[in-house]
Amino acid sequence: MKNTRLKSTKNPEQIAIKTRSELRQWLEIHHSQKQGVWLITYKKTHEYYLPYDDIVEECLCFGWIDSLPRKLDEQRTMLYISPRKQGSNWSKANKNRVIKLEELGLIHQAGLTKIDQAKIDGSWSFLDDVEALIIPDDLKLLLSENKIAQKNFEDFPPSSKRGILEWIKNAKRPETRAKRIRETVQKAEQGIKANY
Repeated sequence: MKNTRLKSTKNPEQIAIKTRSELRQWLEIHHSQKQGVWLITYKKTHEYYLPYDDIVEECLCFGWIDSLPRKLDEQRTMLYISPRKQGSNWSKANKNRVIKLEELGLIHQAGLTKIDQAKIDGSWSFLDDVEALIIPDDLKLLLSENKIAQKNFEDFPPSSKRGILEWIKNAKRPETRAKRIRETVQKAEQGIKANY
């Protein structure tokens, strides 16, 4: 899928973290800063490997989010983490993580504030229909007019359908949405996933 989430990083700071507790300590101090950072971590084979889920959970605790991974060298990778922007949509996976973290009492006030804002502005539930793979009526209509495209779309893996549905839903203007739906059907007819 095309990654358009990170427009510009303008030489953000790089921080090297070896443990989950180090990451939590760093976020406790820096969670209110505006600029994201490149989090340097080690690959699985290294003694200081930090699992992705640990990183995401700690970010969620402080109102931050992960976005862009990069290879740094043979031993290390980088993951861009930054404060979650207001209106940023919440995935089902992250909402499930939040439930677990709340039960464990790990979410910092900064994280609770972001969650409350998301519930107020609608970004908390914006993707619920996408996560449930509910085909919107306008896409359903166009697919019903092209049986090959419809069959191919139905056969796409759930993760691919989710990505396409989110791409369509995130269109800001009606004409952009219509264009994305047409592209989805045209490409599905050829067995190709739109937005990939």
